[in-house]
Amino acid sequence: MSKIKLTRRGAILGAAGAGLAVSACSPRIQPFEPSSNDSPFRHGVASGDPDQTSVMLWTALTNDGGGYRGVEVATDPAFDNIVFESGDDIRYVMMQPLGTLKILATGLQPGGAYFYRFRLDDTYSPIGVTRTLPAGALDTYTIGIMSCSNFPAGHFNVYREAAENGGLDLVLHLGDYLYEYAMGQYATGNAVALNRVPDPVHEMVSAADYVARHAQYKTDPDLQALHAAAPWIMTWDDHETANDSNRDGAQNHNEGEGSWADRRTAALRAWYDWTPTREPAGDNRRRFGAYEIGDLATLVMLESRLVDRDPQVSLDSFPVASDADDTDPEVLAAVAAWKRDVVGEESRTLLGDEQIAGIRDACAASLAAGKPWRILGNQVIMGRVNFPNFATEMPGWLRWYATRDSEFARNFIMRTRFGIPFNLDMWDGYPAERERLYAALNEVGADVITVTGDVHSFWTNDLVDAGGRRIGTEFVGSSVTSPAPFADFAAPGVDYGKMMREANADVATCNMVDHGYIRLTLTPNEALADYVTVSTIESRDYHAGLDSQWRLQRSGNGEAPVAERVG
Repeated sequence: MSKIKLTRRGAILGAAGAGLAVSACSPRIQPFEPSSNDSPFRHGVASGDPDQTSVMLWTALTNDGGGYRGVEVATDPAFDNIVFESGDDIRYVMMQPLGTLKILATGLQPGGAYFYRFRLDDTYSPIGVTRTLPAGALDTYTIGIMSCSNFPAGHFNVYREAAENGGLDLVLHLGDYLYEYAMGQYATGNAVALNRVPDPVHEMVSAADYVARHAQYKTDPDLQALHAAAPWIMTWDDHETANDSNRDGAQNHNEGEGSWADRRTAALRAWYDWTPTREPAGDNRRRFGAYEIGDLATLVMLESRLVDRDPQVSLDSFPVASDADDTDPEVLAAVAAWKRDVVGEESRTLLGDEQIAGIRDACAASLAAGKPWRILGNQVIMGRVNFPNFATEMPGWLRWYATRDSEFARNFIMRTRFGIPFNLDMWDGYPAERERLYAALNEVGADVITVTGDVHSFWTNDLVDAGGRRIGTEFVGSSVTSPAPFADFAAPGVDYGKMMREANADVATCNMVDHGYIRLTLTPNEALADYVTVSTIESRDYHAGLDSQWRLQRSGNGEAPVAERVG
């Protein structure tokens, strides 16, 4: 089946029962319209975790009074050629007044485009479009890479832009699909004005809290549009549970909120129930593995939060006073020892041996099959990034403003004189584990494209091991809505991205202003990454732009290609 293109003038999807205008030469379907407020399908539809012959289909049912529940999958939008109807593999979770319905559609053809709709008795859901993963020869494949969608922070224009203009075969969501915070906490300052007050208004802690927040996000029409436009492969980062989560706890979890294990279990149960994802047998934290995209690429999804991540090193362990003499050899030796023996302690893990071995084996098999691209779906920045020396690079008036009432800010700015890592929650907080991953990739001769979220900004980074060997390139996407790292200290003429780029040899670009996503197009000879931006998240009236465009080109010499800016 020929690939169906998405455009603003003819987005894939239509409301159930709408007139679906389809042209044999140029397929066009009515733009997505959410269900009416009295429909049982007001949370939309979604598909995900495709393989070559199956895909998971999802919806929620509101005020379900019982009766027939099922799904239809067809090769045409009029559903004249139905190729799958609900079988025995149905997961239905009822939590009044909401229930979620997940059905694995099987027996499909590789690389096929399909239309699907759910049914409750005689009422149909909006129509979704999904695709199985291709097998065999493939000329091109386009992936939309998203992360960090904070409902109270702004409108999901990034999702709408990707749905209407992305032309996506697959959506890859790298985490922070939702946020746990209460009203009045992180990124809620405009929530009332935007009519996006989080539900519940308190922090998510209980199972019911996580379900309510997932349900609220799924009411957003732009999120619904992108879910219905293409299949998603999803992973979590930290905010699906709590900020800076790890194997043993989280920064945003305390004893008064109960046990960490109970909270994590509740959060993951809600995540699986409310996303179009396959749940692994046994320990459902262990969601990692490989997806094969025809003869073009192997996508390996990582889990770097809840299984093997050691607790993060705190900057409270920094070994010298923030105002220590940065020319004193003893001070510098103490800082070097801290970086080597505390941050760089050999036993500290992020992925663990099992995952690293799985990544190595998947990449080796990809190479043996002759595939040009290996993509790591990663949560936090993998490249080496230190803070600039803000004591000299930040304008004096801005340093005064930032530190006038904040001892924390003063200490932080003074510590940047010592070349501290940008974020110890990222791979820079686990450098020994990063070297183990790089060694495993070197063992089989595999270069990679790492795609990353989390940091609410666009980056292009070289991935280089401690010996100077290039491992690959990292493309980091900005957020859907979450604020940029220095949003609270934005100022005219102050370009934090430029400071980060100039302070780090491995950073080719850094945009700490715009929201957006990465549109990654793969062909046998090149990978093209478009950094797509939206002009605003404060209104649903926006225009799209292009921050930059990056190309990786295969040379045939077996070396990892270097990212070249082409736009």
